[in-house]
Amino acid sequence: MSDVDNSRYNARGVSASKSEVHDAIKHMDKGLYPNAFCKVLPDLVAGDSDYANIMHADTAGTKTSLAYLYWKETGDLSVWEGIVQDSIVMNIDDMACVGCVEDIILSSTVGRNKSVIPAEVIKEVIGGTSAFIKKMKEQDVSLTLAGGETADVGDIVRTIDVGITAFGRLPRAKVIEMNAQDGDVIVGLASYGQASYESSYNGGMGSNGLTSARHDVLDKQYMTKYPESFDPAIDQSLIYCGSRSLTETIDIDGVGEMTVGQLILSPTRTYIPVIKRILTKHFDQVNGLIHCTGGAQTKVMKFVQNRRVIKDNMLPIPPLFQLIEEESGTSRKEMYQVFNMGHRLEVYTDAETAESIIAIANSYNIDAQVIGRVEAAEQNELIITDDKDSYTY
Repeated sequence: MSDVDNSRYNARGVSASKSEVHDAIKHMDKGLYPNAFCKVLPDLVAGDSDYANIMHADTAGTKTSLAYLYWKETGDLSVWEGIVQDSIVMNIDDMACVGCVEDIILSSTVGRNKSVIPAEVIKEVIGGTSAFIKKMKEQDVSLTLAGGETADVGDIVRTIDVGITAFGRLPRAKVIEMNAQDGDVIVGLASYGQASYESSYNGGMGSNGLTSARHDVLDKQYMTKYPESFDPAIDQSLIYCGSRSLTETIDIDGVGEMTVGQLILSPTRTYIPVIKRILTKHFDQVNGLIHCTGGAQTKVMKFVQNRRVIKDNMLPIPPLFQLIEEESGTSRKEMYQVFNMGHRLEVYTDAETAESIIAIANSYNIDAQVIGRVEAAEQNELIITDDKDSYTY
């Protein structure tokens, strides 16, 4: 069992490594490309042997609970539009890592506790889906909403759960299977900053690690005011044990002041417009794409064989993750297992192509750099080195 599974994170009923889930599914069919980032199926729609199908499902996770707190404290309904984006992006960016970057069909599943989530919130959630689809159309990415289901399930949902199922079809010749080579470099694309298609500064949170971020940063007032926002079975010493309020501000260099709530609730950045351009220009040079979600910086270890992955030139750790680290006292090694820490997309390629990929990312105002490399090894190993220390996984 990993270090993180013995941590405060595990004590709150969540797991960064999802070891039990992976154990439960280890004997399931892995699809046409066993080492693809998500499962790729034969073309069951048209029966064309030259095509493949992908269906993916995910939610915004416990980020909805934080959005609930912020909405209750401020009355700001716009946070719910961001939650929809979180859920959509957790699907489409996984799919983009196997080459599916357009003509994606979406269906939503929203479960709410009607006693605390009124119709105005549901309206914002549904409207947020259309708004994100429109935004992506402007970036030449086609998404289509097929509809969905909204259910009142107060017996099993404390506030609200927002989920998306996505479907795509693409030529098998365009499928990317993770195949990191000895000598590859790793390009990391920043999760923070303000991309050209974003309307404000993004703290870089994504939709992973929110249980930890919420409870380790925010103070006890929220435990008393909003008991519906957490599992009462959790040890009370682990509930809202930070020192910050949602509405206090933090100064971000070059940006100005943002509230703690706004910073953590930054909508999950999609990289799909960037990935589409990268694959259009460099499909043959891309040996793998990793979306650093569950497991964060250790995610790649599920997709390599006999490789040593060395990340020793990481992007700067942005203010949000510095805040979480300071408030929680979490070790840096564990932080890399729970949070993306500054980059949420990795491209495995050759050194020459890396420079072009960095330029493409920069054209969208997204910082990017070579953050590491891959070496042959007798067994899998990940080494992350930063300004504090070196960490081996």
